[in-house]
Amino acid sequence: MRPAEVAARLAELGEAGAALARRPAPEIHACLARVLDGWADPGSAWRRELEARLPATTGFDPATLGEGLRRGFGCWSGRDLLELVRAELGDAEVSGFDTTAVLLAGQIPMPSLLALLAPLALRSPVAVKPASRDLVSPALAARSIAETDAELGRSVAVLEFPGDDEGCVRALCGAGCVVANGSDETLARVTARLAPGRRFVGYGHRVSVAAVGAGARGAGLEAAARELALDVALWDQLGCLSPIAAYAAGGAGPAAELAEALADALAGLATRLPRGAIDAVAAARVASERAEAEMRAAAGRPVALRAGAGTSWTVVREEDARLRPAPLYRFVRVHPVADEADLLDALRPLARHLAGVGIAGFGDRTPEVARALAALGASRVCPLGRLQSPPLAWPRDGRPVLLPLARLASLESGG
Repeated sequence: MRPAEVAARLAELGEAGAALARRPAPEIHACLARVLDGWADPGSAWRRELEARLPATTGFDPATLGEGLRRGFGCWSGRDLLELVRAELGDAEVSGFDTTAVLLAGQIPMPSLLALLAPLALRSPVAVKPASRDLVSPALAARSIAETDAELGRSVAVLEFPGDDEGCVRALCGAGCVVANGSDETLARVTARLAPGRRFVGYGHRVSVAAVGAGARGAGLEAAARELALDVALWDQLGCLSPIAAYAAGGAGPAAELAEALADALAGLATRLPRGAIDAVAAARVASERAEAEMRAAAGRPVALRAGAGTSWTVVREEDARLRPAPLYRFVRVHPVADEADLLDALRPLARHLAGVGIAGFGDRTPEVARALAALGASRVCPLGRLQSPPLAWPRDGRPVLLPLARLASLESGG
């Protein structure tokens, strides 16, 4: 696709938006709710096609993909969408922009669907540039919208071009509102290409972790480890809500116990929910960090490594709370912390990039710990095992879902 074609598609969307603006908002919301209900139904044609086609493009194992979709869409419904609209927009005079452009990143399908639905809920036509590793989800989402409502379908365009095509990126940034997902460097590059007067909404690099309190012992610790292993295994640790590290309160002993239980749980999941494909560069990173941990252990440091066949999963029991590289693809570090205060100190360097924290073992202190983690910067604090199932209304990066894409007006009558 050439820059002129991108600009032409944006112009066509602007024309479609004029018709969209004339439709009653509740009618559009009802259509979008039907779309979401279709995706939430495991038996729908759209869902079945997604499960059939996505493994080839993303590398996810079919069983792991199916479980991720089941849990991800399990708490999304048309009713949830309507409640989100009421909660964020209410009776306010709200509209979207003439066009909204979205640059996607990653390969988890639920954000791709929401990226299309959110602007349309504001009656703004949307142009989406898919992520390079998932060309399937946005196209299927667009088709599901068109099959539900033809006019809404004409208000959606999926534009494929290389992410490093500066001309096409600049043309796409001519939309009234531009939403970008990706690394902080990607966001800076997009910002530099925005046309004057455009709204920009950026979602940059984020990470998640687990925190296990001193109350998790025996069967409770094993249960926490199983739930943590599930959060790690789903989407092969490639999403912003995938925990890259676990912090065990109580010191070295609890950290060692958690590391062992987590390794056992990941080993068990390796058969039921296998890890997907991994390229040579990612595999080399995993191997390098494993070797580094082994060298520290051989030097007498209190470090331990357990790993699955090949690069299928890795658990490193660390000697302290120091941040270390996270190779992903089911590679988890378990860090000891003395107590809750030490936990917060350990996470403070991550605060700017913190997305979610899965917690267990804090007992009556759970509400206070959750509030402290939220104050630190986490936009999602939940029990372990639920990180990969955020509600539709999850305030990603601490922001509402719809309002960042909206134009608000105050209409006042004079006396």
